[in-house]
Amino acid sequence: MNRQDKLRVAVLISGSGTNLQAIIDAVAKGDLAIDLVSVLSDNPSAYGLQRAAAAGIATDCIDYAAWPDRAAYDAALNKRLTELNPQLIVLAGYMRIIATTTVNQFAGRMINVHPSLLPAYPGLHTYRRALDANEAFHGTTVHFVIPELDAGPPFLQYRVKIHADETEHSLRERVQAGEHIIYPKGIGWIADGRLELRSNQIWLDTKPLAGPIVIDEVTVN
Repeated sequence: MNRQDKLRVAVLISGSGTNLQAIIDAVAKGDLAIDLVSVLSDNPSAYGLQRAAAAGIATDCIDYAAWPDRAAYDAALNKRLTELNPQLIVLAGYMRIIATTTVNQFAGRMINVHPSLLPAYPGLHTYRRALDANEAFHGTTVHFVIPELDAGPPFLQYRVKIHADETEHSLRERVQAGEHIIYPKGIGWIADGRLELRSNQIWLDTKPLAGPIVIDEVTVN
C-alpha cells in the first residue's frame, strides 16, 4: 500500500503525546497503515511536537495564547484543518473543546479517547471521581466526537478492575497503558474500512454495533 492509498490522519495534542507515540510506534511497526499528515497543538511547549518531529511528521502549532479570543483561535484551527483536509482527525490529549462548526464540518471523521467508561464520568478528573464513588471498574473509551462533550458514539473500551489499594496515580497508569493499546486498534479499524459512523450508528464489519467492544485488562496481558 503506497502513501496515496493510506488514510490521511491529523492528530491534535496539548501535552506530552503518549497516545501520539503509541500511534507513531504502531505505524513504524507496520501494524497501522495510515498517513500521519500533521500533528497540531495549541501549546508550543507540548512535548508531543518533539515526538512528531523526531518521527519525521509535519508539525504545526496554533498557540491558543496568541489569539485575542476563543472565536479567533477556533477560526484559525478550522482554517488549518480545512487546508489539511484529513480523512480522520484524532484527538490525543487535546485539552480544548472543538468549536461546533468544526465538529460538524468533520462529522464522522473525528475521534477522541476519554479516560472513563463512557457514558460514566464525562469531563475532567475521572480517576478521582471513580475512586470516590467506589466503582468496581474504570477504563477508557474511544468515541466519535459530536458537539456535546464526551457524548459521541463509543466503539471501543478498555476496562480495568479497581484494586482495593488503588491510588489515582496507579489507576491512571493502568488505564493509560490500555489507551496505548486500543487507540491504534480503533484507528486501524477505520483505516481498513471496517468501521464507520452512519447517521449516528456505528457499523463494524458491515454490521451495526449495539455497544462499544470492551477489552478487559487481563485479556491483553
